[in-house]
Amino acid sequence: MIGVLVISHGAIGEALLASAEQILGAKQAQAAALGVSRNDDPEAVLARARQLAAKLDDGAGLLVLTDMFGATPCNVASRLLADGRVEGVAGVSLPMLVRVLAGRNGSLPAALQRALSGGAEGVVHMNTDSCGA
Repeated sequence: MIGVLVISHGAIGEALLASAEQILGAKQAQAAALGVSRNDDPEAVLARARQLAAKLDDGAGLLVLTDMFGATPCNVASRLLADGRVEGVAGVSLPMLVRVLAGRNGSLPAALQRALSGGAEGVVHMNTDSCGA
């Protein structure tokens, strides 16, 4: 199963993961969130991220999701990346995370594509598209 690590500012990742688990109806194995605060030492955060990455990757690969490109969580995540083994996507959202968690038994490239499509398709102009109501 593809591991998922959400690295974000504060508790954003924890909240997204908890919400995704509520939607999916179960605690998600091989998924974790790592929050970064303003006062954290980036090297200490990186060490913790590496520990989590090793724990979450059972050999199928790891997808790292961050909240904002160019910020500290993204910079930490970028130091974990390894083509074909650890892939990263910035701009994590609940639709992205749910789509990834719901289909992690395939390949890492497929999980990466689900993340990208979940993020893109999760942005909808509500005046022109119905919410299902």
